Amino acid sequence: MTVYAPGGKKRGPAGLFYGWWMVGAAVFVGLYVGGTIVYGFTAIFDPIIAEFGWSYAAVSFAASMRGAESGLLEPVVGRLVDSWGPRRIIFIGGLFTASGLFLLSQTTSLTMFYGSFALLAVGMSCCGPTALVTGVANWFRERLGLATGIALSGLGMGGLVLPVMVALIARYGWRMTFELLGVGAVVLLLPLSLVFRHRPEDYGYLPDGCAARPVPLGSAAARVARVADGSGVSVREAIRTRSFWLLTFAFTVQVACVITVVTHIMPYLSSIGIPRVQAGLMGTAIPVLSVVGRLGIGMLADRRSRTGMSVLSYSMMGVGVLCLAAAPGVGTWLLLVSPVVFGIGYGGNTSLRPALTREHFGRAYFGSIFGLIVGINAIGGIVGPPLAGWFYDTRGDYRTVWLVLAVLCLTSAFLVYLSRRCAVERA
Repeated sequence: MTVYAPGGKKRGPAGLFYGWWMVGAAVFVGLYVGGTIVYGFTAIFDPIIAEFGWSYAAVSFAASMRGAESGLLEPVVGRLVDSWGPRRIIFIGGLFTASGLFLLSQTTSLTMFYGSFALLAVGMSCCGPTALVTGVANWFRERLGLATGIALSGLGMGGLVLPVMVALIARYGWRMTFELLGVGAVVLLLPLSLVFRHRPEDYGYLPDGCAARPVPLGSAAARVARVADGSGVSVREAIRTRSFWLLTFAFTVQVACVITVVTHIMPYLSSIGIPRVQAGLMGTAIPVLSVVGRLGIGMLADRRSRTGMSVLSYSMMGVGVLCLAAAPGVGTWLLLVSPVVFGIGYGGNTSLRPALTREHFGRAYFGSIFGLIVGINAIGGIVGPPLAGWFYDTRGDYRTVWLVLAVLCLTSAFLVYLSRRCAVERA
């Protein structure tokens, strides 16, 4: 076994540490996959229903199926990324994404429609947060918050793809649009996957850009190198810790809150008399403003306490949904505050999830542990929106839903703080 110790800084192409090239590739992978599969789904509702006469429930089930399948696949993807590295997984994800888009363009039955979304779910999982941030987390330590914040900003900016898809569907029809998107997946995702590398030591680096030099086993330098390498606990060891379950619960609340708000924000605003155009702008503002949180809070977390910044982010999310609940009684000006505070808080937590996981459990099995956490988190996205819809159907009011989510967000802030007190000490 070769042990490496840090030497001087080592640079990649154009004098830039190679990890940043992977961050840039992650932005564009997330932008394309998130825009076409997640945010773009709403663009095909009306065209599909107009052509086939299917119900909204039947079409919506494809999104639920995609979410459930992705949740089940994330732990598997995490283990595969640890074993194979992100390049192979993202390349495979690009192939599945392209296949799903091409099959969707040829849909003639509900079975084919669901089959295309099954393929897209695999593509989304292989090109999603687990694969992207595992690759990035292996290459960064001190600047991990900023690096993951930038890498995941592409998923937030995916909402900008929606207007493009709407324009393409209006001009060429939904079938031709998804054929073009399938070609785009081949042209963009497959080459970008080749940018990714597994562990920096395989290429003469250590995290954050230090050159790696071999040192004798058993020496003091070797012990320091192993610490800098970020050795971590196994999955079995991780799930036996309190910090794992405290963080997992908090992250699951985040997913439930975000998906519920994004899904129900327009119906809620319409129910209190806000015009549809303005409601649509507010819905778009949340993912766009989340980019500010991903970058800003991620950068601040590297300089301050990541746990503290996560507590702040959860508190901001809680305040954001409280503003939604209070707006009818206090004033509609709170509807301008809500997407700003909520979006930035949600974005900040998105960038801090991988950073906190790495900080608590190390790097050796990061993909497996983070994939398991993300898979459990998917429960929040599956359960949250239907429960909110059921509550509105039975009570005719969203305000209690927002109050419950606010309490859960503030509870999660406390749990993240508590997790630091019982954390597994890692370098």
